Amino acid sequence: MRAGKGEKIMITADNINCPASAAAFGFKPLPEKLSSGQMLYNMELFATPEASQKAMDSMTRLEQNEIHGIILYPLQEDMEIKPDVMIIKSLPEHLMWIALASIYKTGERLKFDSAIFQATCVDSTIIPFVTDEINSTLGCFGCRDATDIEDKESLMGIPYNMLDEIYNNLRALSEKAIPRARGKQAYNSFSGCQE
Repeated sequence: MRAGKGEKIMITADNINCPASAAAFGFKPLPEKLSSGQMLYNMELFATPEASQKAMDSMTRLEQNEIHGIILYPLQEDMEIKPDVMIIKSLPEHLMWIALASIYKTGERLKFDSAIFQATCVDSTIIPFVTDEINSTLGCFGCRDATDIEDKESLMGIPYNMLDEIYNNLRALSEKAIPRARGKQAYNSFSGCQE
């Protein structure tokens, strides 16, 4: 959230506050209350401790001590370090066009991976980092409770090496497809609306 507002931040084992994120990034072991599912069950996010534990067991995590820090900063032209992953927080319609741009030349189906928990750290960061594919998420309790993400926004993580292709494909989509869809021509013709 702070990086999106222009700050450059380094997250390490010493300054990360969320125990689930600390474990996901391999900074610290996952606490027993989380790994057992008890914490998510107590928060009433899942119906049973078993469902909570299954959600936690399914999280993609980096190996312990695989990395020692994560630098977060806003995307800009004169970056000193090229990022591994770019996270976008936006309206679902915007993310839809980015997702389409990622498969514009291949037509392959996209499969998004989420347990609706750890949306920023796992879904938007670690999964794209590990798989080298985009991943989108609807958000989670933590990002809805502790960040400025708006109710109408969702998240997407994009491997940075895909950025140029996605950008070029978005330009192609913006010539006809995007304006046509946003113009609601089909809807207007069926509903009798006139512009």
